[in-house]
Amino acid sequence: MTERFHRIALIGIGLIGSSIALAVRRAGLAEHIAVQSRRRETVDAAQRLGLGDSYTTDPAQAVKDADLVIACVPVGAFAAVAQAIAPDLAPGAIVTDVGSVKQSVISQMQPHLPDNVHFVPSHPVAGTEQSGPEAGFAELFDNRWCILTPPAGTDPKAIERTQAFWEALGMHVDIMDAAHHDLVLAITSHIPHLIAYNIVGTASDVGDVTRKEVMKYAAGGFRDFTRIAASDPTMWRDVFLHNKDAVLEMLGRFSEDLTALQRAIRWDDGETLFNLFTRTRDIRRGIIEAGQETDEPDFGRHHGDGDHDLPRPYSSD
Repeated sequence: MTERFHRIALIGIGLIGSSIALAVRRAGLAEHIAVQSRRRETVDAAQRLGLGDSYTTDPAQAVKDADLVIACVPVGAFAAVAQAIAPDLAPGAIVTDVGSVKQSVISQMQPHLPDNVHFVPSHPVAGTEQSGPEAGFAELFDNRWCILTPPAGTDPKAIERTQAFWEALGMHVDIMDAAHHDLVLAITSHIPHLIAYNIVGTASDVGDVTRKEVMKYAAGGFRDFTRIAASDPTMWRDVFLHNKDAVLEMLGRFSEDLTALQRAIRWDDGETLFNLFTRTRDIRRGIIEAGQETDEPDFGRHHGDGDHDLPRPYSSD
């Protein structure tokens, strides 16, 4: 059985933070959940939803006596969070996060954290296009992957306990180097979001196609791009600014492949197009076989009313 924490402090209570709170309740992993957000209205919303046991806008107050601290803030805010909580962290506490860029999070937080706490960076690869504490649901992490990127010298027992925590929330866990994580996520998450933002932005700017026509005749593929492009703008701004090198490297490779596709279309090279489309179908099948997606029509999304009409989890960050 997973070891129970005395007090879990959630610094930030948006989609991920609220989903953690609900999943922690479901698994019985904490005696006390402390909820913090810098905005009073967000704290009040979390309290109305019953997400925690105590609520505050002060991060230092939230982490007092906590044996697990989870920073659930945009990637650009981790240095400020580390500075705010460092003096009040309990000796032996585990500090982790949910950021989708790991090298930047480590460089922002590690210099400010005291030597008597254990820093185990995490990235639960799950999310939806929704944001805010009302968007959370306990099932968000079920059968998804969480990546840990502990710096060299991290206490093995702290890593094991952090891994057990995410597994108790329903996740599979991998451990990898932070630089490799950032490269992997650049191509599997960050570039797809950049493409979605760009293609939806292009559609809204095309002079020969009206905005009304874009919305009225949106095919399934475009609708999926708009779903991704509806993701939290602050979070994704910070992701691209803080994973700049990996994103630019993968974007360069994507641009080269896109040029090759442009050439194939221009010169009626159907064989090149067919071979690429066949190979990409195999990737889709592999994702389904790995249990990370469904082969139901319309990506398994529900359209009716009731409890089953939940936002479908997907790897948003």
